Amino acid sequence: MTGGQRKSRFMGLIASVMAVMDTPSASDTLIRTQLDFLRRHAPFDRMEPDALRFLGERLSTAYYPAEAEVLMPEDGPPRFFYIVYRGKVQARQVGVTVTEYSTLTLGPGEGFPIGAISAERPSTNAYVALEDSYCFQLPAADFLKLLEISPSFQLFCTRYIASLLNQSREQLQVQFAQRAAEQQTMTTSLAQLATKAPVFVGPETPTRSALEKMVEAGVGCLAVAGEDEKPVGVLTQSDILKRIVLPGFDLTRPIGDVMTRPPHTLHATASAYDAALEMATHGVRHILVVDTEDKLKGVISERDLFALQRIGLRQIRSGIESAADIEALQRASRDIRQLALNLLAQGIGAEQLTQFISALNDALTRRIVELNLQRHDLEGIEYAWLAFGSEGRHEQTLSTDQDNGILFTLPEWADKEPLKLRLLAFAKDVNNDLAACGFPLCEGNIMASNPELCLTFDEWREKFGQWIREPHPEALLNATIFFDYRVLYGDEKLAHKLRQWLLSLTGGNPAFLKSLATNALDVAPPLGKIRDFVVDDDPKYPGTIDLKKFGARLFVDAARVLALRTGVEATATVQRLRQGGSRIGMPAEELSAMADGFHFIQLLRLRHQHLDTDHGAPGDNRVKPDDLNELDRRILKEAFRQARKLQLRLKLDYQI
Repeated sequence: MTGGQRKSRFMGLIASVMAVMDTPSASDTLIRTQLDFLRRHAPFDRMEPDALRFLGERLSTAYYPAEAEVLMPEDGPPRFFYIVYRGKVQARQVGVTVTEYSTLTLGPGEGFPIGAISAERPSTNAYVALEDSYCFQLPAADFLKLLEISPSFQLFCTRYIASLLNQSREQLQVQFAQRAAEQQTMTTSLAQLATKAPVFVGPETPTRSALEKMVEAGVGCLAVAGEDEKPVGVLTQSDILKRIVLPGFDLTRPIGDVMTRPPHTLHATASAYDAALEMATHGVRHILVVDTEDKLKGVISERDLFALQRIGLRQIRSGIESAADIEALQRASRDIRQLALNLLAQGIGAEQLTQFISALNDALTRRIVELNLQRHDLEGIEYAWLAFGSEGRHEQTLSTDQDNGILFTLPEWADKEPLKLRLLAFAKDVNNDLAACGFPLCEGNIMASNPELCLTFDEWREKFGQWIREPHPEALLNATIFFDYRVLYGDEKLAHKLRQWLLSLTGGNPAFLKSLATNALDVAPPLGKIRDFVVDDDPKYPGTIDLKKFGARLFVDAARVLALRTGVEATATVQRLRQGGSRIGMPAEELSAMADGFHFIQLLRLRHQHLDTDHGAPGDNRVKPDDLNELDRRILKEAFRQARKLQLRLKLDYQI
């Protein structure tokens, strides 16, 4: 469509509006049209009815052709508050080169300039129509009156992104509450519970072979089925003692001679409540699940029904601390995921949720370390098990691999190499057990079992010192996660001493900080100049955005620079932002908006990972903006803008 055609279309729209206004009920009709539009956008969708009517009655309309100036700093204090109805308006920061860092695009439903009109000062941005655009205008005096009569509008204007987040969390709560209820109540179907393929043998199988299969599969109940896959019996752990061990049963005889028959069965459409009733009535602990043709589909245990009950932080923590083997910790790992769903359903924010997940994963890791210390003698060795990356920042999501290392001191009595071999053997077992509990081995080998990451205090200091004194971009890019370390087990004083030395070296090294800032600017927020978002054109991931690489990472990298610059010991991104930002004079409200942006991206990641793993797919960080609802798209857009503001700060501070 040509510019002339677009202009003609918009002029036609105006003409139609004017025609409506000439009718007897023109005013009411126009107000209704305006209100219908406003109700589709935040914060007007939640505005008090009287306040919304007040707004609708005082709006006027204005047309701006492409490249027309809507509002400029030299115009003085704004006379109007603008709401984009159709088209796009670009806000350009005055006095700087026009780049992705100095512009933002406003679309339908978005208003401007909130800060300037609230403070009755000139705008610091120039607002220009990117295309033929149509805006509602509210006189400045009426805008200020609206702030007085509408608490929801005032909240929105003072804490824009926080207000949107509240709405999103409420929507999320409704969505996940239903899912959590389905997963946690006794109305759950047995088809949903019996997801693992059943372990079974034929009735003619020698008892010894059947027992060996039970041990191999690690199950407490062995189903027995005929060639038609219809169950004919069952053997449980309690049966083994009573029927096989004590009577001295001949293990060469077929399992059919000692099994319980007939087994208790229920169809897959039956509920968990039906299974519980069957167990209670007949005093059994296992139910065989069959399909419509009575073929074996799975086994439900008493433990499965217990797992349906609400899982709490205390119960999971207690289960982890008392775990005697990896199998128990594997169950705890699954419980952590269920708890995350429960917390999502309760509307818990991303910051608290990731802290919960990290705290429980910490406890699980520590228990794995303790179990392995029973097999590895490390008595008398001062060491610390370090977590790097997201775990080091207390920001683990549901899909995360391992990033860990070991810091140790060399006792006077010990030879370094034999001692290191002992530590590496211990670390390898811990890494493998973590993998068994749902934390995949790191493809980049950032693990304590890597000899390059199992180092003495002096060796770690030399490694960090080399990165700081000779900050080569590529090497530094791979090293950044190590600056986020914290202790999960062992000598915290040793790690604190290293942290103090590290901060003393980075704070006074502008060349290193500039290199770190340059790396932080390597990836830009995926905001489009025409479309809202820039999505991946990779055929494997069409139309998606990687929220880890192009979202969370932007905040993480910038916050790390702030922390190392200002001597902040905290490793969590938001703590670094707030503490480091305040030390260099960044406004508190600006820092809060950035924190909210980061939290929303984290929340989206958690939501997406939960939905993916629910459908049997490995959770990842890719979302399709087109699949998001309008509210979440708007918040995501604002979150990326906050990331861009943060990057712009680095760009200006370090003249990059």
